[in-house]
Amino acid sequence: MFTRHYEFWPKRLPKSLPIPESTIYDNLEMTNKRYPNKRAIVFYGSEMTYSQLYKEVNQLAGYLQKELGVAKGDRVVLYMQNSPQYIIAFYAILRCDAVVVPINPMNVKDEVAFYLSDCDAKVAITGQELVPEIEPCISSTPLQSIVVAAYSEYAQQNLDYNVPEVVAAPKQSFPSPAIIDWNQALAAGIEPLPARAKSDDLCCLPYTSGTTGKPKGCMHTHKTLQATLLSGVVWSQSSPADVGLSTLPLYHVTGLQHNMNAPIYLGSTMVIMTRWDRDVALKLVERYQCTRWTNISTMVVDFLANPNLKNYRIDSLNMIGGGGAPLPEAVGEKLYELTGVRYVEGYGLTETISQTHQNPLDRPKLQCLGVPQFDVDARVIDPVSLKELGPNEQGEVIVRGPQVFKGYWNRPDETRSAFVTFEGKEYFRTGDIARYDEEGYFFLVDRVKRMINASGFKVWPAEVEMTLYKHPAVENACVIGVPDERRGETVKAFIVLNEKSKGTTTEEDIIEWSKQHMAAYKYPRIIQFLDQLPVSGSGKILWRKLQEQEEAKINK
Repeated sequence: MFTRHYEFWPKRLPKSLPIPESTIYDNLEMTNKRYPNKRAIVFYGSEMTYSQLYKEVNQLAGYLQKELGVAKGDRVVLYMQNSPQYIIAFYAILRCDAVVVPINPMNVKDEVAFYLSDCDAKVAITGQELVPEIEPCISSTPLQSIVVAAYSEYAQQNLDYNVPEVVAAPKQSFPSPAIIDWNQALAAGIEPLPARAKSDDLCCLPYTSGTTGKPKGCMHTHKTLQATLLSGVVWSQSSPADVGLSTLPLYHVTGLQHNMNAPIYLGSTMVIMTRWDRDVALKLVERYQCTRWTNISTMVVDFLANPNLKNYRIDSLNMIGGGGAPLPEAVGEKLYELTGVRYVEGYGLTETISQTHQNPLDRPKLQCLGVPQFDVDARVIDPVSLKELGPNEQGEVIVRGPQVFKGYWNRPDETRSAFVTFEGKEYFRTGDIARYDEEGYFFLVDRVKRMINASGFKVWPAEVEMTLYKHPAVENACVIGVPDERRGETVKAFIVLNEKSKGTTTEEDIIEWSKQHMAAYKYPRIIQFLDQLPVSGSGKILWRKLQEQEEAKINK
C-alpha cells in the first residue's frame, strides 16, 4: 500500500472509509425524509424542493416501468443537457432498478446510434432540441421509445441575466407515436414497483471519450458510485448547508458525482447552469450565496478573465476545485489573490467514476493531482517492464480502490488488458504518465499516447502548456507534435491571447520567451494564434481535434 502521503493526511479524517451498501436511489429517498421542504434545485429562477424532486422521480419511474417496459438491469439512455429533468430522469431510471447510460448531448446521429446499439437500449430520455439526432435511430437501433422534455417548463423567463436559447425555447410537439411527452408521462400518476436493486448491481454505464479508439462503456455499480461521492463529501468537508454552483455537464463523471449525486446524498442545494456563461455564473454565486464550485480549469481561466469580476461579491465561495485538466499555476495564484481560496485539484477517470486522488484542502499544491484518497492504492510503474518506480520518476499510474469499475461493457479482451497484476493484486492501468514527489503528491506528466518524440527526447505537451500559461499574454494554450524533417517531430503550440495582448504580442515573442523558460528540446518551434480552442462538452481542450486538423493539412 502506498503510504508516503500519510504524513500530510488531513487532520481529523480517517484513512479508510466504509462504503454504504445502500443504492444511489436510497440516498434521494433518505434525503426526502430528512429535508422534504429544503430547496434541492435552482434553475434559471425556478426552485424545486426535495419532496417535489422525489415525487416526480417516482412518477416518471412508474411510467417507465409499466408503460415502456423498463425492467431491472435494462439500459436506458439519458441524452440531455443540464436541467431538473436530467436529475429526475437519472433517479427515475435507478428507481426502476435499471442502468443509466449518460451520453454527451453534443453527439450527433451516428454517434448516438452507436451508443444505443452498443448498450442495447430500448428507451431513451432526451431534451426536445436533440430529437432530430435521436429519432432516426428508432428504425436502425434497438430504440423503441423516447421520452422528451422541454427545459423551459422548469425555468423562468424575462430574468435579469441571459438564459440559454435551448432553455428559453418553447415546448415543441412531435407526431411520432414513439415519442412521449414528459408531462404526459408524469401526469399518468403511475406508482413504481417495489425497488429491488442491491449495492453490487450495475447502475451506470458512462462511456469513455473515445480519444484512443471507439468509446467503451464502463460498468459501475451503486457501490462504486457511492465510493467517490461519499469520499468527495467527507474529504471536502461538505454539509447540507452548502449551495453548489453546478456548471459541469452532468453526463460527465465529475459533474455527475459532485454536482448532482453528492449534493443529493447530503441534502444540499444545486444551482444548475445549462451552458457555461461567466457573467451568469458571477450573478448566481452572489444571488444564491454559493459556497462550492466544482469545475474544470478552462472555466476558471474564463471566470478570472471577466472584466466584471470586481463588480460582484463572491466571498461566499469557500471551496473551488475540480479536475479533468491541471489548473496552470499562474491561474491558481490569481484565483487565490482575488478570492482567498486555494484551488483544490483532483484526479480520476471514467473508469473510476471520478476521483482517485485529491489535494488536501488545508495543504493543496498547484498543478498537482493530489494524494490517493480513502482506501486507494496508487503506484507509478514502468509501462513496459511493470517495475515500480520511485519519487520523481515518470511512469504509468496504476490504481486499486473501491471506485474502480467492473470492466468494459461487452469487451472482455479490452477489460483484461486494462488491468495488471501487481504484488499479487489487480490494479487498473490508467494510461496516464505521472510522478510523485517526496511527500506523496502526484503530478500529471501526460497521456501515454500524447508524447512527442523530438530528436529522441520525450516532450510531454501538458508540461509545455503549463509553462506557456505563465506568459502574461497567454489566456489558453494547447500543444501538439507535428512532423519535422530534421527532428522527426517538433512542438507546435496553439495559443489564445488575452484581450490586452491581441495585436501587440507576436508568434516570435512567444517563441523567444519560451527559449528562456524551457529546455531547448521542449520549447515550441511553431506558434499559431486562435480566437478560441476547441473544447468538449465537459470543457476539456480537444488536443486530438487540433492534431487531426494538422495531419489533414499534411496529407492533402
